[in-house]
Amino acid sequence: MSRAPRGGADTPPSASDKPRWDPLGAERRQDPGAIDVFMSGTVFLDIIFTGLPDAPSAGTEVWASGMGSAPGGIANLAVAAARLGLRTGLAAGFGDDAYGDFCWRTLGQEKVDLTGSRRFTHWHTPVTVSMSVDRDRSMVTHGHDLPIPVDELISKPPRSRAVVASLGDASGDVELPGWAHQASADGAMVFADVGWDPSGTWNPALADQLGGCHAFIPNAVEAMSYTHADTPEAALRAIADWVPLAVVTLGSEGSMAIDSSTGEEARVPPLPTLALDPTGAGDVFGAGLVLGTVAGWPLRERLLFAGLCAGLAVQHFGGSLAAPGWGDLTDWWRATADRAAAGDSAAQELVTRYGFLPDLLPAGPVCEVRRALATLARYSDLDTA
Repeated sequence: MSRAPRGGADTPPSASDKPRWDPLGAERRQDPGAIDVFMSGTVFLDIIFTGLPDAPSAGTEVWASGMGSAPGGIANLAVAAARLGLRTGLAAGFGDDAYGDFCWRTLGQEKVDLTGSRRFTHWHTPVTVSMSVDRDRSMVTHGHDLPIPVDELISKPPRSRAVVASLGDASGDVELPGWAHQASADGAMVFADVGWDPSGTWNPALADQLGGCHAFIPNAVEAMSYTHADTPEAALRAIADWVPLAVVTLGSEGSMAIDSSTGEEARVPPLPTLALDPTGAGDVFGAGLVLGTVAGWPLRERLLFAGLCAGLAVQHFGGSLAAPGWGDLTDWWRATADRAAAGDSAAQELVTRYGFLPDLLPAGPVCEVRRALATLARYSDLDTA
């Protein structure tokens, strides 16, 4: 006998206004006011050129067969979380230019709460141009520091179930932001990430900064570098001494984690897929992990779900707007189940591996999500019976 879906819709569906699926429906009734996840960072306008025959060289002009634009940077995580039904708050700076208008409007359409964000006059929104050639990409970025410190932008973080905070910067310094400390003191689970350290110092102060965090989610190279371990497995065990939820992503080999708060350990393979654009894949993985942790799912299901979301995202160009919605997840499951029923052994293995997924999926149609604009524009999550 199948279990009833764990979530619930915000409002009854209608022919013209289908709701977003709320996977935290049961928890929401107990605590309806909280934001699910709050975050802060830099929003870029991402302009993506695809279908380039070659990378441009000096003095040449190359025509691209495809182009799209979308909010990038921290917007990748914010949109991914919102599309999974998490009530998502974002504190970021936006310029008073057309780029800022576009990013602000798009994030609002994605149901990201921008109450903690600000528009700044005479400050332009950071821009990244990405050129994709043979599934590889090169980027050019321009931007300036935020006019005010982040802790001034976030004088007091809103009450939330979880926050996502970055501990690192390009100088190699590591420090948990003051606003994240406040959120932790107010009961939020802090999910920490850290970027690549170009200085090569791999600051040993990281372990101390993780003291107030619930989870740390580095990739294998970052994990081994910060822990000075010889293998990702050894690095994971070292990180498990620092935070309750230690997760190491392994790229084409999947992910592994230890949750000391539940006593679980798990290692899972990735979703088999053809990756077109990896932009934002880690953010999509993080959004799925936050959802599963807040909802209290078993560790293995959390990792598989997060990997599934990331695997679906990389099949599209466009960073934030490549993130899947619940309709994408439903479509994937139905297509995979159909192939399995027809005797496809690879699909049968996936149906077994993701056998928990039908209990999470919405029972009826959900709202559309859109892909990157311009020639990449299209809708997914269309009506399903």
